[in-house]
Amino acid sequence: MTGWTADRIPDQHGRTAVVTGANSGLGLVTATELARRGAHVVLAVRNTAAGAEAARRIGGDVEVRELDLASLDSVRGFAAKLAADHPAIDLLINNAGVVLLGPRRTSADGFELQLATNLLGHFALTGLLLGNLAAAPAARVVSLSSITHRNAHLDFGDLMSERNYRAAAVYGRSKLATTVFGVELDRRLRAAGSPVASVLAHPGITRTNLTPRAWEHRGRLGRVIARVGLLATQPVEQGTLPQLRAATDPGVRGGQFFGPAGLWETRGRVTEARFSREATDPAVGGRLWAAAEELTGVSYL
Repeated sequence: MTGWTADRIPDQHGRTAVVTGANSGLGLVTATELARRGAHVVLAVRNTAAGAEAARRIGGDVEVRELDLASLDSVRGFAAKLAADHPAIDLLINNAGVVLLGPRRTSADGFELQLATNLLGHFALTGLLLGNLAAAPAARVVSLSSITHRNAHLDFGDLMSERNYRAAAVYGRSKLATTVFGVELDRRLRAAGSPVASVLAHPGITRTNLTPRAWEHRGRLGRVIARVGLLATQPVEQGTLPQLRAATDPGVRGGQFFGPAGLWETRGRVTEARFSREATDPAVGGRLWAAAEELTGVSYL
């Protein structure tokens, strides 16, 4: 397999990177590669004990901070302390996510949990740190999409999926919302003349711990399905390359989208990925932005 690899990541000394969900899976590999190239990496994790173990494994210049994206109070507390300690932030990688295949669950703020974690927490976090990102010379925000966004549709009359809840479909909608956010953020950053770039990536179908966790509630059958599914995925090191390229490739421009090139973008070398039509619709972007500002209480741009 040829193409862009982690060996092409430029030197990151003197740069500060924040990676959400950095204690496992895509986030752990992302944090490891950035630290290996000399970045100061903030592991933003819900479980600080798991974060400390990840930091031990990574080595280098890393720190662990608690962040629960499903709680806006946690997001605000995390952002306030981080902004005070790090006046300039070079990379914000909105990597963390949750996928559920069980009954509908809600966040600490009463929002549907997948939308709360995958979109609203990151929307608030990005807005609260935007001043620190703008203080860096060439900062980037990387939003993690999914190929599932292409089969989803946003229902602005039922953003919290209270009617006819189907967890897999709701996950796809949360990832469409995340994708719309990344595109609309790029649109607004450009209009404001901001030096910050918004870039997107998706991992295809990658071997992480999200799939096994999602099937845990199905008991023995669920565990079998999870194991079979893992056999069809690509290694996490390969699945992480799109977001590493989005974060570090000097030639990347705001608004670009990276993912695997092979087998319907499920695996393989890194290439530019394909958006759904809805993901890039300015009208959809504007409506989602207004809704996210209202729901989170965070306004920017």
